Amino acid sequence: MTSIYRERFAATMAHQPVDRPPLDLGGCPQATIDDPALMTALAAHLGFTGEAPADYRYFDRRILAHYDVDFRRTGGIVPFDTGRGCRISDTETVDDYGMRYRFSGHYWERVDGPLASGTRDAVAAYQFPTIDQMRPGLLDKWAADAAHLFTQTPYVVVGEHPVFGVLELACWLCNYDTLLYMLLDDPETAHLLFSKILAFQRPVVEAYYTHLGRYLHITTSGDDFGTQQGPFMSPAMFRDFVKPYMAARIADTARLTGAVYLHHSCGSIFGLIPDLIDMGVGILNPIQPVTGMDPARLQATYGRDIVFHGGLDTQAVLPGGDETAIAAAVDALLTAMHPTRDGGYIFAAAHNLQSDVTPAAVDAMVRRVIRPA
Repeated sequence: MTSIYRERFAATMAHQPVDRPPLDLGGCPQATIDDPALMTALAAHLGFTGEAPADYRYFDRRILAHYDVDFRRTGGIVPFDTGRGCRISDTETVDDYGMRYRFSGHYWERVDGPLASGTRDAVAAYQFPTIDQMRPGLLDKWAADAAHLFTQTPYVVVGEHPVFGVLELACWLCNYDTLLYMLLDDPETAHLLFSKILAFQRPVVEAYYTHLGRYLHITTSGDDFGTQQGPFMSPAMFRDFVKPYMAARIADTARLTGAVYLHHSCGSIFGLIPDLIDMGVGILNPIQPVTGMDPARLQATYGRDIVFHGGLDTQAVLPGGDETAIAAAVDALLTAMHPTRDGGYIFAAAHNLQSDVTPAAVDAMVRRVIRPA
């Protein structure tokens, strides 16, 4: 079918002029509204009544249609039943990887991992979930959903990533301090852990994209490589410990789908972007507005080699709620990225919108993109 959304996306990826940047709100799992009360309030703000339609679980699709959002999502992180998951209390649980979570009032935060000792014996003995522990029938359902979006709607179809990133999963299993010390003090154990994570990921990736891959325009991944001041590690350490395993996963994915690979990394990662490009990342999200991540600098340095996604501040501008300031921030971002001249940019907030953002602020942000001054 003829689709302005898919044509706009293709032009964006080819760094060609577009009428407006593709607009993402809920397509990428790190560019959504993750507060149910805000979603409900935004629907009411736009004049919608009653419950959101139940046939699309990722977002209120009435809002997406109202704003002419270009993307729709399918799939998700594959769940497993390993027998390790349990509920400790109303505020504490353990998942099927053996990671312990505590409810903070908004998120379930990971507070302890099963490899916190960081010893080689513990890493060698740890058993990752297996493909036969996946939920039966789930991939078939996701494939049917993806096929419907691909064949029956005009939107750009985004497949959420099926597995966690290699670095983040290692940090969660070991706890961050243990893993970062391990990189310096016991690199052999670190490589053992990363190789085991990749061995776990590969059959899941194979099964997932065999089912969904033909229907996807984008597939996502997430793994935070930066703080707000700089990367977690030097580019040399990144190339040693993370890049080989991430590159192998991307290569496996590319064999099974023609979807563009979108990677999400918060933080200041300017110096790692050449490695992401080299591995096959086609879209980088969320270009968080922190030290070293100036949009104009990103565009001037890397803008011909990768497409940027996101960038509108979620820590001060959107929570501030000043519609004039929001409009000015949108204008500045679009000026720096100049998508109507050169493509290469997808508009989104710099991360998920939380309870500190008002419906009016979301509306002001989106309206400035789809109906600029």
